[in-house]
Amino acid sequence: MLKQKYSVTVEEYGITIETGSVAKQANGAVTIQSGETTVFVAATAAAKIREGQDWFPLTVDYREKFAAAGRIPGGFFKREGRPSEKEILTSRLTDRPLRPLFPKGFFNEVQVQGILLTADLINEPDVLLVNGASAALVCSDIPWNGPIACIRLGLIDDEFVVNPTHEQQYESELDLIYVGNENEMMMIEGSAEELPDDKFVEALEYAQKAIQPIIKAQKELAKMVGKTKKTFDLFVVTDENLDFARKIVGKKMAEAVFKEEKAARQDAVDALKKEVEEKMAERDGDDYDSNQVMLAFEVLQEEIYRENILESGKRADGRSPSDLRDIECHVGLYPRVHGSALFQRGETQGMVFTTLGSRSDSQSMDGLTGGPREKSFLLHYNFPNFSVGETGRIMGPGRREIGHGALAERSLLPVLPAEDEFPYTVRLVSEIMESNGSTSMASVCGGCLSLMDAGVPISDMVAGISVGLVTKTDKDGKIAKHVLLSDIIGAEDHFGDMDFKICGTKNGITGFQLDLKINGLPHEIAKESIVRNRELREMILEAMKSTIDKPREELSPYAPRIETIEIDPEKIGFIIGPGGKTIRRICEVSGAEVDIHDDNSGKISVYATSGESMDRALDEIKALTAEIEEGKLYHGTVRGVKDFGAFVECLPGKEGLVHVSELADFRVNYVDDVCAMGDLMWVKCIGIDEKGRVRLSRTAALAERNGEGDEISEKVAAAKEKAESSPQEPRRSDRGDRGDRGDRGGDRPRRRQDDRRRAPRRKREED
Repeated sequence: MLKQKYSVTVEEYGITIETGSVAKQANGAVTIQSGETTVFVAATAAAKIREGQDWFPLTVDYREKFAAAGRIPGGFFKREGRPSEKEILTSRLTDRPLRPLFPKGFFNEVQVQGILLTADLINEPDVLLVNGASAALVCSDIPWNGPIACIRLGLIDDEFVVNPTHEQQYESELDLIYVGNENEMMMIEGSAEELPDDKFVEALEYAQKAIQPIIKAQKELAKMVGKTKKTFDLFVVTDENLDFARKIVGKKMAEAVFKEEKAARQDAVDALKKEVEEKMAERDGDDYDSNQVMLAFEVLQEEIYRENILESGKRADGRSPSDLRDIECHVGLYPRVHGSALFQRGETQGMVFTTLGSRSDSQSMDGLTGGPREKSFLLHYNFPNFSVGETGRIMGPGRREIGHGALAERSLLPVLPAEDEFPYTVRLVSEIMESNGSTSMASVCGGCLSLMDAGVPISDMVAGISVGLVTKTDKDGKIAKHVLLSDIIGAEDHFGDMDFKICGTKNGITGFQLDLKINGLPHEIAKESIVRNRELREMILEAMKSTIDKPREELSPYAPRIETIEIDPEKIGFIIGPGGKTIRRICEVSGAEVDIHDDNSGKISVYATSGESMDRALDEIKALTAEIEEGKLYHGTVRGVKDFGAFVECLPGKEGLVHVSELADFRVNYVDDVCAMGDLMWVKCIGIDEKGRVRLSRTAALAERNGEGDEISEKVAAAKEKAESSPQEPRRSDRGDRGDRGDRGGDRPRRRQDDRRRAPRRKREED
């Protein structure tokens, strides 16, 4: 295996980080390995700020190459395509703790690129990417206030497990991805099975201690590399321009910021900005830089937002720091859909729809690193431009939408019924109609309401809310004062220090995500945030319960009904048929959807939107898999006519013999006098021998049906009249020395034998 110039090992977790021999033209590059899973990470910074750049363009891009797992991509091109959801979520996971540690005003483009080199299908690479990105940056000449470290923490049998394997994750009650620096928390993300708040706090404290060996190893590696950090020009407003803008807007900025509605605030701020632009352009002439106005207004707004909150507890929309915005809930919004809900919290509004489908509607997961192969619960989040009163390019979901949807999905998943109890694929679509803070949490609340409206038997109600933070630091950079903000709006997210989202039921936490804009969050403030969040969740749950407090007892009439039956697994082939012909025919004639479970259990689920469709499909399946039972009546089809009786198919592929003596209540001389191929008749099973041969009786069937006839009754009556009006003949099966053939029955074989004998004779005559 390739050995690089510098190497450190975290003995506690079996992680090795190496650098110095690969991708040496990047500012920093490492390989990081756990078990046989290896990730390469490179960090590169542009030498100059791009023309017109007014924001920090950090890009984290992670890709999983099929070669890592010894596979070749499918499809026509046989190469990797657009990033998967897993790759996007892993990229976002890495981006969020890296971003706040770059210097303020550093606007040079930075790209952090990760590639999965090898995958052992045991150790998860997402944690390795975060640690690898930190190591690449800390070993580079890019200014960055790291290192950070990342672990995944599980909870199995009430014991914490660091970096559990894929198999262990299935048993864990907690999936916590924890990122921190040497002293404080930087980012968390994950889900839990209604974990109590105090256990969650305990997990955070445990994880902070667990990351220390990884931080120590990175520092050792950076010391080995010994690369000096470069000096870059910072994109900041000058003191002169900031003072100039402050003199012009004065108290007018405070008046603008504290308008009641978001749109009114923005319009007022834009008007002040235009005034400053005109006066600064008049002052500077050709040297005028519009970016200086933009930067000045960022500083001025941040000062007003933060100072008012810290000093007087006054927020832009008039609330106190602890207030929750007004909540409005509605369900059953539209016809035809299986479930729908609208959740509104202040100026944040989400409309969520539920659709129930069959198992075949589940999403296949083409992952390389283990985990589930398909998902039967999907939550898709959409954030259109009109939700913030803007126009822009209309396109598919971006990384933000995928990340918000994943957070809401994993927060609701713990309360969904197990697939064997509710074997539907469940899809939620969250359409954000209005946005001003925490639309992902609106998707969780609206999603819960929509599920209940659809009749999905969830175990409990889930709500989610975000808690924000504004801090003031002392001369040493430590937090001297802080204020928590309940239910933050968009501006408080932008100018504040934290966005801490937690979702859960009345019993505990189901999902969480923390993003920071400061260099770390002390655990005492984190604990306080968790307590505040629980108080807010309980208030939201009460508001939701006033609209609908439990799942509807009946599904929508437009949702598919489901019946699950279990058959002998060896008979699954009868249902499928050659090339799937039989199962397609069942679906076509019944209008239902038939899904065969792939766990070799013999379970079959049938989905139908009407009782008639369901009954037809079930009858077809039961007919294909049933066995002929002694004592039962069957309406069968004649499949063979012999001298000694008729073979009747009672069930598809299952037949028995009606002996000539059991065809009628009189002596039948010729079987073909009373039935022919394809005729239908009622028969009763009167016996099954040890070899599985079935004996049937038409006379017994008619007796049980009180003499009610069947389709061949007229033929039988004609044969009876003929038999009574003519001398009695022996049956063909009673004549000759062949036992089971009469004269006519015996003639046909003899003629065939004569034909075979003649052929050689003719050949001799020709010779």
